[in-house]
Amino acid sequence: MSDHPHTSLRDLVLGRLAVSGLDPAARDLVAELLPEPRARSAGRAGPVYLRSISAAGWRGIGPAATLDLTPGPGLTVVAGRNGSGKSSFAEAAEMVLTGDNFRWQDRTQVWKQGWRNLHDHTAPQVSVRLCLDGESDPLTVRRSWHGDGLEDSRTVVHRPGGPEQDSREVIDAEDLALYRPFLSYSELGAMINGRMSALHDALAQILGLDLLGDADNEARARAKKLTDTVTGAGDLIRAVSAELSQSDDPRAAEAVAALSGRRPDLDRLRGLLKGQVATDGTELARLRRLAGLEGPDPREAAVAAARLREAAAVAEDARFTTAEDARQLIGLLERALDHRRRHPRSADCPVCGGESRLDEDWSVHAREQVERLRREAAEAQTAREDLAAAVRAVHDLVQPVPGWLQGDLSPLTSLWYEWAACRGLADPHELADRTERVAAALADACRQLSEEAADRIAEQDGRWQPLALRLAECLREAERAEAARPLVKQIKDGRAWLRKVTDELREERLRPFADQSQTIWKLLCERSSVSLGPISLAGTANARKVVLDASVDTIDAPAFGVMSQGELHSLALSLFLPRATHRGSPFGFLVIDDPVQSMDPEKVEGLARVLQLHSQHRQVVVFTHDTRLQQAIHRLRVPATIMQVSRQTDSVVRVTRTDDPVTLALGEARAVASDRNVPQDVADRVLPQMCRGALEAAYLEPARRRLRADGHSHDDIEARIARTHKLTELAALAFYDSAMAPAEVLAAVAQDHGPWARTLIERCNAGAHQAPAPSAAPMDLVRETERLARAVQRR
Repeated sequence: MSDHPHTSLRDLVLGRLAVSGLDPAARDLVAELLPEPRARSAGRAGPVYLRSISAAGWRGIGPAATLDLTPGPGLTVVAGRNGSGKSSFAEAAEMVLTGDNFRWQDRTQVWKQGWRNLHDHTAPQVSVRLCLDGESDPLTVRRSWHGDGLEDSRTVVHRPGGPEQDSREVIDAEDLALYRPFLSYSELGAMINGRMSALHDALAQILGLDLLGDADNEARARAKKLTDTVTGAGDLIRAVSAELSQSDDPRAAEAVAALSGRRPDLDRLRGLLKGQVATDGTELARLRRLAGLEGPDPREAAVAAARLREAAAVAEDARFTTAEDARQLIGLLERALDHRRRHPRSADCPVCGGESRLDEDWSVHAREQVERLRREAAEAQTAREDLAAAVRAVHDLVQPVPGWLQGDLSPLTSLWYEWAACRGLADPHELADRTERVAAALADACRQLSEEAADRIAEQDGRWQPLALRLAECLREAERAEAARPLVKQIKDGRAWLRKVTDELREERLRPFADQSQTIWKLLCERSSVSLGPISLAGTANARKVVLDASVDTIDAPAFGVMSQGELHSLALSLFLPRATHRGSPFGFLVIDDPVQSMDPEKVEGLARVLQLHSQHRQVVVFTHDTRLQQAIHRLRVPATIMQVSRQTDSVVRVTRTDDPVTLALGEARAVASDRNVPQDVADRVLPQMCRGALEAAYLEPARRRLRADGHSHDDIEARIARTHKLTELAALAFYDSAMAPAEVLAAVAQDHGPWARTLIERCNAGAHQAPAPSAAPMDLVRETERLARAVQRR
């Protein structure tokens, strides 16, 4: 599944996430790890090109010097011997735009001490003129120093007719880091010898997968935090368990049991800390019950007993008074009245056999007697009711034996059983006496035992309190660990899914990059026995790396182990160029310093082809001291602008444009011939040598082309040229028979160009060993040399 070019990475991943097999919680977690990306500036509509690089008082450049460039695609080679100041231009461009030089990174302070020029003591400054697409006039980015330190600088942007701007408004620092357009020789080696994680990160960022990398980093950080929580809780549980095991407090044993096992019993721990013991039979539980034990109130029992005794006495008195008799007589009269009502026609008394008459008069008199007797019987009834109430009040005071005391053989239990037995006494007087006596004894026993239990509990709590605090801490951490465990699994599942998606997207997006790197490698190392295989990114966290597969004669091998130094540099170029020329880069230029070192002639020719390929769409500026690159460019007829940098006394640096080494040699010879300050004896000795050098440069290229056309290898060609010590030998190698004698070669030259050409070569050879004839005009010698050299080049 490949991503649509207009779909953001976040939306693409969320789309795949929605149809994934992750559980909802893990899906929510992954979505949370993918925040909305930070909005970046819109960027420029077109590329940025270099118009010029200038420096003054900087590195090898003293007075102000400028390297003018043609803005737009094309190849420019800036040549010069070591120490000529050419690399100072490259480092000036890097410094003004990035604020640093790679050659100084991670180096000691001594590497930075030579940044000021030794001969020019004015305030150093470096600048570049940039051509921006859509703007007619170039703008200038200048960094100048006003202090002794390298960091004492300020960078501003000058627009024609406009105010100064901050450089960040023109050049995005993130773009500079992402699509870095500078490559020095030290950086070339660092790409291979440096940390592979840095190269991995650079490529991954270009691939646009940094959002996924950030998400994985955040997930890993969260997982570590949660895992540390679980691990920390386990360590704390073991430590607290060891502390609790040293205590004889029964709660400590309870806590150790709750903490044992694969997972602690959190509910049991919470109950223990709240004072709820799990087992009622423990000594501590008994002490807590004893401490809270409440016996009868002796005063309340005494009052109830007194009341009972009084009620009993009143009831006893009422029983043997007329009040009781009245009550009984009322009953008899009410039964007689009832008989009268049932037998109205019979007036005889059924008890006395007719001696008394139960007539109407008797009925009236009997009813009056009943009312009077009832008033007398009420007193007896009240006494009985008061007695019953007094008994109930005493019974209410008597409580049964508590369940946790039942079955106990202690004196307290016996006393409480005796107290409970009071409810079964029928005699009010006995009930009152025993209730009062036992209540006092039981209350005293409960008070004593409660105080003793409270003292013992206080003693144990004093030893338990520090342990309880540790146990509470343990409970908190155990609760956090319990909450963390499912989250750890969610993060683990989410990271596994993210890694799978990252690998898929990385492979899709890296493929064009890898293909381009292989194309560059094939051009650079056309005849190498080492073949570059697929390039991939692997690993996470500290194991991030770039995997470079290679093979030697179809046998797989690790790339770094089988490549020569030149091949390693070629590999670094193969990795640099696709990154620097990525379609997202706003930079239309590349600045490459000294890429030729360690390359054999075939790789130099391959480099020329690579530079030609990329100069079709980029402004490629290459700095080199090695003339082989220029020779390869001329031999392959690669369109290029050749700039020559030379350094004179007092760090005066000059830049001249030259299309080939012949023009350069002729220019130097012409300068000597026209300089009146050069002593005549020096000019007479040096000028023939310089003219001979121009002719050698003219014959050199056709000699190489002829040998290559004959099928000779680069090594063979360079070896044969190195064995030619005479100009006639080089001419024979280029156009004639290499076995010809010098005189024969001169005759052939005279036949091809005229006798003057033969005379010129003889004069140059002679002048290299002895002064020319006084009649020889210096400028005439230079003009004839240019005539022959151009004729040779046209053949």
